[in-house]
Amino acid sequence: MQNKALALTKALHAAPGKASLAIAGAGNRAVGWILGVAGASRTVLDIQIPYASSAMSEYLGSEPSQFVSADTARALARAAYFRAVQLRDGRERVVGLGCSATIATDRPKRGEHRCHVAIHNADGGAVFSLTLEKGLRNRDGEDEIVSALVLNALAEAFGVDDRVPLSLSPVERVEREGADYADALSALSAGHIAHALIKPDGTQHPDALIDGGGAVVMAGSFNPMHEGHEKLALAASALGGRPLVIYELSITNVDKPQLDLSEIRRRLSRFAGFAPLLATRAPTFREKANLMPGCAFAIGFDTMERLVDARYYNDSDPRMMTALLEMRAMGCKFAVGGRATPNGFKTLRDANIPPSLADMFIEIPESAFREDVSSSEIRGLAEE
Repeated sequence: MQNKALALTKALHAAPGKASLAIAGAGNRAVGWILGVAGASRTVLDIQIPYASSAMSEYLGSEPSQFVSADTARALARAAYFRAVQLRDGRERVVGLGCSATIATDRPKRGEHRCHVAIHNADGGAVFSLTLEKGLRNRDGEDEIVSALVLNALAEAFGVDDRVPLSLSPVERVEREGADYADALSALSAGHIAHALIKPDGTQHPDALIDGGGAVVMAGSFNPMHEGHEKLALAASALGGRPLVIYELSITNVDKPQLDLSEIRRRLSRFAGFAPLLATRAPTFREKANLMPGCAFAIGFDTMERLVDARYYNDSDPRMMTALLEMRAMGCKFAVGGRATPNGFKTLRDANIPPSLADMFIEIPESAFREDVSSSEIRGLAEE
């Protein structure tokens, strides 16, 4: 097995793409193989070994219901994938791998000796589960099997045909469960990825890193997209000296069901040949800011009022302040356009903004932007 493993590792290092790995419980020999063969820097972004239960909980962000399970392996692979997205250079293809295992140790175990190895990339993922025959091998022998499964899973993720033979007994069998997605929007709708950048030419870029420092972000439901959205975004762009305008649509909403895939595609079709749009699973501005730190959000007066209203933070002023302070710490600002109301044209100065946060907000003068028709009014006219 050793020679086969080293040969496959060499093939992995020659394949395009990079990986972040989280390996717990077993599979340590795979780490040695991957790092021991020249060229590891072409493959490895990061390897974590969250061995203790507390370390795994910290890596995942919460304690799993079971520390050794297919779901936990998937969660580890997903966390590793998003770590790889942050660590990668540009838009290179990345893979997250998670291994969750319990094997022979220096004391008898009541439960099964088993492992679950999962892979996660932008196009889909899979989990490979194996229950080992107890007493057939010592700990080193079981770790070698798990390690070979780790290499084989990476080979599938990287599109490498070779595999390490596992030398399993007649009662042992690797079970595979997986899902593949036709495009980034399908993966986003399924919750597999966090966001997708849709270029004007229709190309989709899953989990693309956005440099918010030079961007104006026009977030909305775009049902429908109309001239007012464009005018507000352009006014904010001119006011802030930020030439890049990105439109953002969250497919999830705090108060409404998630948009289905056909509705997502319908709304995005309005942007073909027009402007880049970021489709996300970020319903709040705090979550959007995390995706695009340093950006300037273009918002209308109605959105401005909700942004500083404690009712939208579970009636908690401290939560509201915390969210806004976190956004300020990320360098985000808000360019605010006015709104015509029965009581006159309302602007930023009419909003109840905490004085300590006033520097986050910029008023777009009425002379630069005024649009008295909303999306809901346009929908109403269309239905008449």
